[in-house]
Amino acid sequence: MHTTDYLIAGSSHAALEAINAIRMHDAAGSITVITRDPHPPYSPTVLPYVVSGRSAPERVYLRDAGFFTRNQVDYRAASALAAIDAERHVATLADGSEIGYRKLLLATGASPIVPPIPGIDTVEYHVLRTLDDATRLRQAMTGSRRAVVLGAGLVGMHAAENLVKAGAEVTIVEMNAQLTSGYFDDTAAGLIEEAFLDNGATIRTNSRVVGVQKTDTGVRLLLEGGDGIDADLLLVAVGVRPQLDYLDGSGVATERGILVDDAMRTNVADVWAAGDCAQARGFFSDAPIMNAILPDASIQGRIAGMGMAGDPGAKPYQGGLALNTYHFFGRHAISVGNSQVPEGGDAQVRFDQDSGRYLRVVFDRDNRLTGIFGVNEFFDAGVMAQLILRKTDLGPVRDRFMAEPLATGRALMSNLWR
Repeated sequence: MHTTDYLIAGSSHAALEAINAIRMHDAAGSITVITRDPHPPYSPTVLPYVVSGRSAPERVYLRDAGFFTRNQVDYRAASALAAIDAERHVATLADGSEIGYRKLLLATGASPIVPPIPGIDTVEYHVLRTLDDATRLRQAMTGSRRAVVLGAGLVGMHAAENLVKAGAEVTIVEMNAQLTSGYFDDTAAGLIEEAFLDNGATIRTNSRVVGVQKTDTGVRLLLEGGDGIDADLLLVAVGVRPQLDYLDGSGVATERGILVDDAMRTNVADVWAAGDCAQARGFFSDAPIMNAILPDASIQGRIAGMGMAGDPGAKPYQGGLALNTYHFFGRHAISVGNSQVPEGGDAQVRFDQDSGRYLRVVFDRDNRLTGIFGVNEFFDAGVMAQLILRKTDLGPVRDRFMAEPLATGRALMSNLWR
């Protein structure tokens, strides 16, 4: 049986940051990476650009073979984790082979949710989570005339835009009252919807799919109320969730994801988790949340790697903070933090209907930023996240911040980082 000091299950941002963190403190310990994906590491965030053709599949990899050679990492693609024996410190792979470990990081990501709609298993449909998914969708897109995107989150909206630009008649079906409901308020969502309508898309919000049927030309979606939509291409993009079957019998505690503390440790000795599979403390609440975004995956992976290697410089996780950027039809939208106004706080809005520029900023009672949301409004999402995490008092510059969030935010951070 192969044994390793550090076993990392997963290969995207959390895993790569963990490798860097381990090697900063432990130059000699053996590292083995196992991943169910057959490719070198890549980011799920790049997949819409593969679908659109802006990025070739072979040019999206985050690391090449040289990275793993230099860092003395045994990288094993197409090697999915199937089970863990935490007492023996042994991981079993899908092919039945075993790997013994001293420390284990679970960075296995998440998989697309396929809702239990009657008939969905009888038709051909697409999802978008892996590089192979993106390649298949791009191939199917070239011949599509009528497409349906089920779900109006950012993945679905990216794909819908690509389908529109490819010349298909596109219908977006969303069960919630607005598009991008998990990311933007109704005003921002209205501006995004307007852009899609202007470019020829059809949008069906407040619409629930109750059945799917196979037809001679593709599929037919049956909506609650009796309506139907025909399509030759169906993309299911209603969200993602971790697949945690490999933890059965391991003793590792889970809820929606793998429960971790502020050092990314699970309840089981010598097992950490990070990235889209981890459920860690939220910044605004001690309650564990899922925060499946790239920046958080990198932060969590770095914390986990430092902890695994025993690096005394490791700092506790500050808590999950939402951060999303979205580009659509030459426009952009950004959301950072919490859209809810805290008790005693307030929200300030600046909206120019003619230009479509929209800014909403949420402050707490002490004039500290808790959320900022904009469409066609320029500000640095990373800087805004830091202002929130550092609980920076914006009272003395609040008016200037509202007028020029980009310049004011960067000026504040230049002083705070010194």
